[in-house]
Amino acid sequence: MNLQLRKDNLIKDVFAGIIVALVSIPISMGYAQVAGLPAVYGLYGSILPILLYSFFASSPQVIIGVDATPAALVGSALAGFGIVAGSVEAMEIVPVITLMTAAWLLIFVFLKAGRLVNFISKPVMGGFISGIGITIILMQLPKLFGGNAGTGELVALIINICEQHKAFNLVSALLGIGTVIIILVSKKIAPKFPMSVVMLVIGACIGIFFDLEIKGVALLPSVEGGLPSLHIPKLSWLANYATDIVMLSLSIALVIVAQTLLTASNYAMKYNYKINNNREVLAYAISNIAGASVGCCPINGSVSRSGIADQYGGKSQVMSITAAITMVLVLLFGTQLLSYLPVPILTGIVIAALIGIIEIDVAKKTWKQDKREFVIFAVACLGVLLLGTVYGVIIGVILSFVAVIARAVVPPKSYLGVIPGHEDFYTLKRNKSAKPIKNTVIYRFSGNLFFANWDAFQKDIEAAIDNDVKQVIVDARGIGNIDMTAAERLVILNNNLRAKGISFFMAEHVDSVNDQLRAYGAGSLIEEGAVRRTISLSLRAAGVEKPYPLEGHGEDEPYEYVEANERLAEFEWAFGDSAEERMEQLATQMADELIHTKDHSMKKIMEAEQHVPWGRMGLFDEDELLERLEFHLTELETQGFDDVEEIEKRIEQRRRVIESKINNLSPEALELLKRHRLEIEEHLKEQHPEYYERMQEIRKKLEENL
Repeated sequence: MNLQLRKDNLIKDVFAGIIVALVSIPISMGYAQVAGLPAVYGLYGSILPILLYSFFASSPQVIIGVDATPAALVGSALAGFGIVAGSVEAMEIVPVITLMTAAWLLIFVFLKAGRLVNFISKPVMGGFISGIGITIILMQLPKLFGGNAGTGELVALIINICEQHKAFNLVSALLGIGTVIIILVSKKIAPKFPMSVVMLVIGACIGIFFDLEIKGVALLPSVEGGLPSLHIPKLSWLANYATDIVMLSLSIALVIVAQTLLTASNYAMKYNYKINNNREVLAYAISNIAGASVGCCPINGSVSRSGIADQYGGKSQVMSITAAITMVLVLLFGTQLLSYLPVPILTGIVIAALIGIIEIDVAKKTWKQDKREFVIFAVACLGVLLLGTVYGVIIGVILSFVAVIARAVVPPKSYLGVIPGHEDFYTLKRNKSAKPIKNTVIYRFSGNLFFANWDAFQKDIEAAIDNDVKQVIVDARGIGNIDMTAAERLVILNNNLRAKGISFFMAEHVDSVNDQLRAYGAGSLIEEGAVRRTISLSLRAAGVEKPYPLEGHGEDEPYEYVEANERLAEFEWAFGDSAEERMEQLATQMADELIHTKDHSMKKIMEAEQHVPWGRMGLFDEDELLERLEFHLTELETQGFDDVEEIEKRIEQRRRVIESKINNLSPEALELLKRHRLEIEEHLKEQHPEYYERMQEIRKKLEENL
């Protein structure tokens, strides 16, 4: 057993469990009827299966019970068998289907099929969960206005919604849609307020004091009180429907593993904990054995109820235990009250919860950052909507593998150069101060090199070669493996380039790549010296010595190297095109912190820099930050803040320290710093002339004082 208790969250867990049980009443009863069983069996499936799951599962947040997809599959199968819903035959065959589903789940445990979820990415997972949420919303939507719930996929559900317009009831629509709006608005205003429970109580009061049935509003069907009895399913049904039941139960088992395990993984990822996939599948099997013993349809993880539990802070299996106990109390003492609950209000509660699980944030993030990831999200969602859960899972797994292959075939690539006055090599595209070394191509390939991406690798190198190129160096620090095709073609590439008078080198990779080169018959690259430990050694082997001759950097502009921790390009490397914007944000944050403190010492200025999100940085970047900080303080002075001149004085002292350090490192570096300062001042003068003039006045006064 794996029962997890969190004393710090106990009250929230108990409260969430009570809410889950109350909301489960209409959901479970409705889905039991969809599966061809009397409504009370939905409540039976919310006691023993949930209780056993809480003891055996590794996920502390997933809520299981009678749910949409398995219920719909069973209900469709009964219609195909010619068995009338709610009949004795239905109540006998459905537990057999549930037991066979449990058998398949035990087989999945033996096969460790839970590993399937490890191959599903976040966009696929988000699309899958969203697809399920939208599907169930569309199933339940007609019940908001007095119609009947639908089954099937997107097209069938839309057709059902259109057909149900004949059953439209204005009072039902006002109650149902009003419930959804009230709960969603409440989430915005007071996210922790249990509006769902309040609406449940309001619904019961409306049902008691108003004769809603006369107005055409559906109420929950009355159910017989008392706990379920345990029995062994009649396996004799397998004699007539063996093949059908085996295939049906296999489909349901796949749905349960995919949907419930993905939901569990989603919460594990969201709250940073681990689940045991195999133990989860075992818990599903045990829950379904319990469900079969009380005559219920297959038990599944509920996306909607798990979402409600999460909304009210449930974090351990205590809420599942509480939900089971609450359902026992309902069956013993509260069944008479159930008949007063309006179906539209209860449906509105469910739909509001389902809206909350749709991964809109994932969709927005992928759309903004990577359109390919958004396409994967959308296709996974549409796969569930159009083809169903099983095919949606298959599509999701395929998409995940396609995404992995696509990234391997087209890994990050770039051309490198040198920043004057700094060691190491920098991406030309992301560092405006970086310059290419004359007659040299340095190409970084950040992925394993194999047959599928060789053409892209070769084309990039060939595209960068012009008549002046004398050496090509591959920065291979991202290459951890090569295959036989890549090894053979590296030899051919090396020979072709050398025939043109161009030296070829491969550097910075791990030593195991050299072993692979020898194993695949490409040891000649090592023997000829085409494989070097570092880029610097490759350049030396090609006859290019420090300081390297740079394009766009005159010979009368010598430069030296500074230490690695004083790199100019750190901010540009981290933030790319938004580096200037981020530097402005840091300067604003520092200004706000300094202006509201009475301590204006140099130590306080350095502490303020440490408190901003990026922290301490190299000397060049720090000087730029202080330059921008002076501007912001000047701006604040015009708004009536005191002590600005004192802070300006301390900043200037700090800048002199930085200037001294850079001067000790290299006169050329100091010259570069001055040019950099002029660029910033020109920008400020152009964009904010009034503040620039004021800053110059303060600086002149400080110069006199210092």
